[in-house]
Amino acid sequence: MSVTTDTRPFSAALRASTLQVHDRANYSPYMRALLGGELTQEGYTRLAIQYYFVYGALEAASDAMAGHPVGGEFVFDELRRLPHLEQDLAHLVGPEWRSTISPLASTQAYVSRIREAASWAGGYVAHHYTRYLGDIAGGQAIRRTLEKNYDVAEAGAHFYHFDGIGSAPRFRDAYRAKLDNAPWDEAERARVIDEALVAFECNVAVFDELALRLDEVRVAE
Repeated sequence: MSVTTDTRPFSAALRASTLQVHDRANYSPYMRALLGGELTQEGYTRLAIQYYFVYGALEAASDAMAGHPVGGEFVFDELRRLPHLEQDLAHLVGPEWRSTISPLASTQAYVSRIREAASWAGGYVAHHYTRYLGDIAGGQAIRRTLEKNYDVAEAGAHFYHFDGIGSAPRFRDAYRAKLDNAPWDEAERARVIDEALVAFECNVAVFDELALRLDEVRVAE
């Protein structure tokens, strides 16, 4: 029996392997409602709160990975979202936001998975890729929706501003080149893909839990 080796650049294989679950996230009931302008500003705020916990875990992992010969290649200070989320939540929730927010059960599971996966460079990169490249690309649709439908522009939407990276297409190309050049053999690349799929599933789970209470934050007709 012959074994077929995937000859695509790793970044292309990773993208193709996660496309289906990526689409599930984009077309989840919560995201459809958000992008359709169907929610109140509180409906978006609930997502921003969950991101605060997710990015707290991910950026703590970045701090720990900074000196790693492989994982450290994916640590970019200009990508950090936590300071932006802190600004957004101060605006969206109020000055006492830290004492009033809490993670959903799905978010707690997501945070635990990030902490577990970040014990190895490939796992860290899988979660890093899943979050940041999505925010730089597809996240801009959310930014435009916030401006148009939710009266949220600068204050409240800093999370989606990536001014520090320069050209977004060039940054994404450079990031994909790092994925392609990472010194992983075929088995390790398969592990990274598997963990990226888990990361997307964690994200979908958060959207699904947010969707359970959509009726509370729908715009009244």
